[in-house]
Amino acid sequence: MRCFIGIDLGSTTTKAVVMDENLQVMGRGITNSRSNYDTAAAVSKQEALIDTRLTLFRRALSGVPEVAGKVDDILADLERNFRHVQFLEQLDDLERTCITNIKGPRFAGREKAVIEALEGTFSRLRESSAKQYAPGVKRKSDFFRDLAGTEFMSHGEAVCKEAGLGFDLILNVYDKSIIEVENRPPAGDMEGKFVRALEKGTMTGSSILRPVQEALSIPLEETYVVGTGYGRVRLPFPKEHIRSEILCHGLGAHMMYPDTRTVLDIGGQDTKGIQVDGQGIVENFQMNDRCAAGCGRYLGYIADEMNMGLHELGPLAMNSTKQVRINSTCTVFAGAELRDRLALGEKREDILAGLHRAIILRAMSILSRAGGVKDQFTFTGGVAKNEAAVRELRKLIKENYGDVQININPDSIYTGALGGATFAVRAVVN
Repeated sequence: MRCFIGIDLGSTTTKAVVMDENLQVMGRGITNSRSNYDTAAAVSKQEALIDTRLTLFRRALSGVPEVAGKVDDILADLERNFRHVQFLEQLDDLERTCITNIKGPRFAGREKAVIEALEGTFSRLRESSAKQYAPGVKRKSDFFRDLAGTEFMSHGEAVCKEAGLGFDLILNVYDKSIIEVENRPPAGDMEGKFVRALEKGTMTGSSILRPVQEALSIPLEETYVVGTGYGRVRLPFPKEHIRSEILCHGLGAHMMYPDTRTVLDIGGQDTKGIQVDGQGIVENFQMNDRCAAGCGRYLGYIADEMNMGLHELGPLAMNSTKQVRINSTCTVFAGAELRDRLALGEKREDILAGLHRAIILRAMSILSRAGGVKDQFTFTGGVAKNEAAVRELRKLIKENYGDVQININPDSIYTGALGGATFAVRAVVN
């Protein structure tokens, strides 16, 4: 099967979308951007190809009468077991890397004890991983660093305490090693991992195995790849395979909603207001200038200041009973103003509601300079998944532009990559 791939290298996450030659989305993949952009591009592409395989499995199983009504459960079981196999392989890689990094004066004479502590920690990690991938368990993250890090801390401290060894010794090795492991894509062949995942599954039988194995035998040919995004100049692609993020977001929004005319994208480092025509061609645009004030990085900084997860900000802000006026969306001054508001006795949820409104007000200014809001309007980017930001956007759009249809796709974070994949198809098919 010919695969056309778009990769959007953002400041926080890197996204990839795989399309077939008929402009059908086959798979999506996402990973954290890291400091190694080559690896981020490779991992996101690998994730999108894994998702493409799952799409092919779905197609193959949908024609099997014996599994009618069970396809979703079968695929959920298969993907969960695949992720577990993948996690265990990366865990083995991390353990080998940790042991290799036990060198230097601080480990002199204690190498054996440190190795034993690491082996004990990783042994417990493998045992506990089965719970993370048990049916019905919702993981807070699918990124290896997040999954391994939390468990390593709890198990590592316990093992070191039992062995009478300072936890800082193995933590030092872990911190160095996780960066090395994270900066290389997961090893091993995808097909082999799916086979092992099938063997681990609870749902087996020839009615399932045969169509899945046939779908696994379909070759995935990387026909054309287009790169875009904040870090596109760092992507390992020739110049003709690079497109601007403005063009890709405009076209991607058009592919999601063909009648869209105005696009707002709030990403990690920038905010873009884009006007497109009926073909998804950009007619005008504006971006934030000079800094990342009011973007995703700003929310990330606020989350750190409040000792919260980024995903927790929106739900907490939705509980506000009043809005606190926020004077600046500058990340440099955000911490100071936040602490001042808390010291004055303002509730956290009310402060957060004010912060979200300030971000959207800044975005509305950018939209105004780009030509205003036309029907239909599409909101994309990571901040589009924040319910408090969406609430404020709907209010301000209605106040300033009346009743405009607002499109928010749950997969909007892939808009740039979708546009890139569409450019890839057009480069070959048209």
